[in-house]
Order: sequence, then C-alpha cells, then structure tokens
Amino acid sequence: MALRRIYLFSLALVWGCMASSSSSQQTAVAPPQDLQITDPGLLGSLDIEWKPPPNVQTFNECTVKYKFEYRNTGDREWKVIFTRKLKFRVGFDLSRTAEVKVQTLLEGRCTNDVEVQSEWIYATFQVPLQGKLESEVQNFHCIYHDWEYLKCTWQPGLLAPRGVHYGLYYWYEGLDHAVQCDDYIQDHGINIGCMLQNLSQAEYKDLSICVNGSAAATLLRPLYATLRLHNLAKPSPPKQLVVSMSASEELRVVWSPPGGETPPQCLEYEVQLAEEQGKAKAAWASVSTQMETAFTISRANQSRISCVRVRGRTNNFCADQGFWSEWTQECFSVSRTEDKQLFILIPVILSLSSSLIIFMLIGQCKKRTPAGKAMYMSVGC
Repeated sequence: MALRRIYLFSLALVWGCMASSSSSQQTAVAPPQDLQITDPGLLGSLDIEWKPPPNVQTFNECTVKYKFEYRNTGDREWKVIFTRKLKFRVGFDLSRTAEVKVQTLLEGRCTNDVEVQSEWIYATFQVPLQGKLESEVQNFHCIYHDWEYLKCTWQPGLLAPRGVHYGLYYWYEGLDHAVQCDDYIQDHGINIGCMLQNLSQAEYKDLSICVNGSAAATLLRPLYATLRLHNLAKPSPPKQLVVSMSASEELRVVWSPPGGETPPQCLEYEVQLAEEQGKAKAAWASVSTQMETAFTISRANQSRISCVRVRGRTNNFCADQGFWSEWTQECFSVSRTEDKQLFILIPVILSLSSSLIIFMLIGQCKKRTPAGKAMYMSVGC
C-alpha cells in the first residue's frame, strides 16, 4: 500500500511538471506593432514610437515591458533601454543610418514567472545626404573649458570653394528648437569655430550639433555630432602651488583647485617630480594620481629631486573621460640634503677663519711690543 502511494505521488509530480512546462511553452507574446522613426528637426534627436502587441489585453496576470535598443550603423554595441513606455526620444549621428529594434517582454503568473520574449521588430532612418563627403568640415574638435564655455573648431572641407559660409547649430533637451551660434571664430572672414556660453543646463545630456556650409551653386555635406559636455571638460591648471619642508624634513606639496565652474569634487590630479640627471635635462616621472590637493615626499626620496609640477582633469566619478589641464606654470626647486649641509658648514668655516685671523694678529702684536713697556702701550697695534 505504501509503495502504491509513493508511485501515485511520483506520477502526480511528473504530471504537474509536464503541465507547467507545457503551459509556459504554450504562452507566447507577439512583438510590438508599427515601429516608426520621425525627425522633429532637432539635429539628431529622433522620436521612436511603437504600438503594443495585438493580444496584450489577454495577459491580465502578467507584466508587459519592452526592450528597446538603438545604435548608428557601424557602432559595435547597441544601447539598451527597458521600459513600459511606447515612445522615446534618443540621439543619433545623422551622418550615419539610425537603427532601432524593439521586442515585447512578458512575465508573471501567466508564464509561471518565466520571462517570455517576442521576436524583434526593426526600423532604420537616414537623412537624405547632400554634397560629397569631402565637402564636409574637417578636424571638428570641442573642449568644455572650466565647465564654463564650449569652444568648437573646424577646418573647411577639402572640396569647399572660396567664399564658403559655415554655421553651427545646437540643441539639447529643454530648448524648444535648434539655436544658431552667435559668437563665431573667424579666419580671413570664414567661420572656423564657435564659442558657446551658459550650457550648464546641457551638462549630462546629449548636446546635438550640426555644422552646415553654404556656397554659391555648390552643395556641401553637413556634419552632425552628439556631444556630452562632462566628457569634454578641461580645467585650468591648479593654483597656488606651494612646496615647504616640515619639521621632520618631509617635503610637502600643496595646491588649490583651479578657478571657474569646475566642481572641485570632480577633479583628480597628477603629481610629477623631476630628478637630476647630471648635465642632462631633468626627466619627469609621475609619482601620484589622486583626488587630494596635497602630496608628501619622504626625506629618503629627496636627494635627487629638482622640481615638482601638478595638473588636473575630471575624475571617473564625474565623467568617462576628459582632458588634462596644462601643468602648473611655476616649477619649484627643492633644496637637497647636500645643499643644506653646505649651508650649515659655511658659517662654521667663517667663524673658525675669523678666530684664526684674530689669534695671528695678537701674536704679531706681541712680537712688536718692546720688553719692559707697559701692556697698555700695545693697544696701538
């Protein structure tokens, strides 16, 4: 009887597992519908939207989400967003094809808490290209100085004719429309750069930029770029670099963060020391990369040091990358142990020399004094 009960119980377990597996396998979800990409004219920020799958209302006991991925053609990796929304605005480089894909994710009691994924649906977008690639501006480069202003520069395209006119336009989330630069850098009357101020609202957002050119009877290809200001930041050099010797003869290097709007907590510093190489030029060696604004050099490591310098950049807590500042302009020479010993010996030598000269003079005076004369007569020597 006991064996029969065990047998029936085992059959029930097997049947339950098979039923559960069959139920999860039979549960399927369709992909989203009508995936569309539209260009609102914001220099690369495109609107992506889709509709729910047709059978989504039947999954009352499950959560419906979407996995949205996007990239430009040629990018190695997709950017991924998990969402319940049906519309997104994301940035692309409009000089390359925009690619997006979306799938439905279903999970809950209706799937026995197993995530079920639909097939992907795909869409692409490409702005009509005008002009030849060689007519696009060259060497486009931007730096966000002191978190205060953005300086972008470029050079005319190889096929750009004389009299070409360039304009830079930009947009970030919060602006109603694209805005043109109002402070150009010129070379012989041609715009080759732009200075943008008051961009604090664009920090940690996509900044979409287009540099377009126009010339009589010639089509020029525009350049599109999406920037992240915090990854382009370049601070000024650290200030007030001071080198001092402590009571324990440790060399202490102290400096202050640079000015401007650079957040002090977002900076890291590199400290370099120069060591004497005889008659050869001193060689610099990095000794520390740190967030603190002070560095101590032990007494044992001071003998050959001849100079100290410091520079800074945005650290990994505030940016993925950044530009190093220039080195501190001052270069402080450091007194060596031998110099200090010589400095101490000089007064001692002078004192001994003075004493020796005095004794010699007294000896000479005694030789010149006649025998039997009073000692006060020797004062005239």
